[in-house]
Amino acid sequence: MSANYDLIVLGSGPGGYVAAIRAAQLGLSTAIVERENLGGICLNWGCIPTKALLRSAEIYHYMQHAKDYGLVAEKISADIEAVVKRSRGVAKQLNQGVTHLMKKNKIAVHMGDGAITAPGKVTVTKDGKSEDLTAKNIIIATGARARDLPFAPADGQRIWTYRHAMVPPEMPTKLLVIGSGAIGIEFASFYNDMGAEVTVVEMLDRVVPVEDADVSEFLEKALTKQGMKIMTGAGVEKLSATAKGVSASIKAKDGKVVTTEFSHAIVAIGIVPNTENIGLEKLGVKTTKGHIDTDGMCRTNVPGIWAIGDVTAPPWLAHKASHEGVIAVEAIAGGHPHAMDPLNIPGCTYCHPQIASVGLTEAKAKEAGHKVKVGKFPFIGNGKAIALGEAEGFIKTVFDETTGELLGAHMIGAEVTELIQGYTIGKTLETTEQELMETVFPHPTLSEMMHESVLSAYGRALHI
Repeated sequence: MSANYDLIVLGSGPGGYVAAIRAAQLGLSTAIVERENLGGICLNWGCIPTKALLRSAEIYHYMQHAKDYGLVAEKISADIEAVVKRSRGVAKQLNQGVTHLMKKNKIAVHMGDGAITAPGKVTVTKDGKSEDLTAKNIIIATGARARDLPFAPADGQRIWTYRHAMVPPEMPTKLLVIGSGAIGIEFASFYNDMGAEVTVVEMLDRVVPVEDADVSEFLEKALTKQGMKIMTGAGVEKLSATAKGVSASIKAKDGKVVTTEFSHAIVAIGIVPNTENIGLEKLGVKTTKGHIDTDGMCRTNVPGIWAIGDVTAPPWLAHKASHEGVIAVEAIAGGHPHAMDPLNIPGCTYCHPQIASVGLTEAKAKEAGHKVKVGKFPFIGNGKAIALGEAEGFIKTVFDETTGELLGAHMIGAEVTELIQGYTIGKTLETTEQELMETVFPHPTLSEMMHESVLSAYGRALHI
C-alpha cells in the first residue's frame, strides 16, 4: 500500500500538527505520521497536563492561605488521584481537539513508527504491517525524550522522569529533584505545594541557570522560604532505588558527600532528541550532539528534508516548534517567511512564583558588547499586585543605551507568563524605549509594572 502527498510530517507534536494545518491551509496535500498520540508529548505528557497539575496545586495553596483574604477554609486536604485524573482529562480533551483539526483540514493521519527509507519516501510500520508514503518534502518533528542518569535509569516506581511524575503511583513524602531547569522546578513547586518535603540539586551555581541572575537569586530565596532545600553547585554521585525509597549520595558545593534517603526522585537533567531509527544516517542529514542542524528556514543539508522543534537546536519550547512549523511550510509553499530569531522567543516557567523572559539577560547583553541601561520595578510598588496578595517579584528590562533597543526582559512573580508577550511583541516590532514609555498601560493591572520598569531604566519611574 502506498500514497503520495505534497508534504509528509513525521511527528504530531505542537510543531508537527501546526505545520500540517498550515500546509493544508496553503493547499498542500498533507500527511502526518504519529507513533503514539496526536498532539505529541507537549499536549499529552508535557506542557498542558503539567499546567493542569500546577493549577490544582495553586488552588490548594490559596485554600491553605484563605485567612490572608478574610476567608475561612477548614480541614483542607488534597486527593492526588483526583488531581491526576483531572490533568489526564485535560490532556484527553486536547488530544481529541487535535484529532478534530486533522479531520477538519483533511490531513491524512498515519499511525505507526515512521522512517525515511529513501529520498521523498516514508515507511510507516504498525503491528507488523507497513505502508509507503511519498512526498517531495518531509518535515521531521519527532521531538525529544527525557535524559536518564547513566548510572540510575528511571524505573517509574521510585526514580521518575517528568512522565512518571505526572501520573505518580503514590504521593511522595520526601522528594529529590535533580536539575533546576523549567521541568525540574515546576515539579518541585507542584509537589512542595502538595505537601511533600522537597530537595532540589543543581549542578551549576544557581537555579534556573538560563534565566537572568537576578531572577535566579530571587527564586532561590522564594523557594527556600516555601520550605524547599536548594543545593546549587552540587551533584548526585550515586542514586539507587530500594523497596521503600531512594538512596542518594550528593556531593555538596563544599566537596562533602552525604548520603540521604528520599521516598522518590525526579530526574530532570535535559533531553535526548528522537533522531534514532528514522533514516537520518542513510540520507546524510547533519546533526550536532544528536540534534538536527537547520538554517533559519528550518532546512537541513539534504534537499527536501526539513526539521523543527526539539529535534533541532534550542530553545526547546513548544511555541518555538509551532512557529518553526509555519516558517518551514511557508518556505516549502514558495513564500518568503521571516527566519526564526531565537532572541524573540519567550520562555515561561510555571513554578510558584512564575518566571518569564525574552531576549538577552543583562550579563549576555554586556558580553555581546552592548552598553546597557537596566530598569527594575518590584511587585510591591503595584496596586493590583498588592490587591491580589501577590506582592513578591519584579520586572527587569535591559536596553541598549545608544539605540534604545529593547534587548531583553525578565520577570518573576504572579502571572508573568501572561505579561511577557507584551515585551515579545515589542522586540518583534523592534520597539524602542521611547515608544514603550509613550504607550498607555491600563490601571489597575500588573502590566503597569512593565511600563514602570522601562521608565526605571531611564530614571523616570513614578511609583518607587
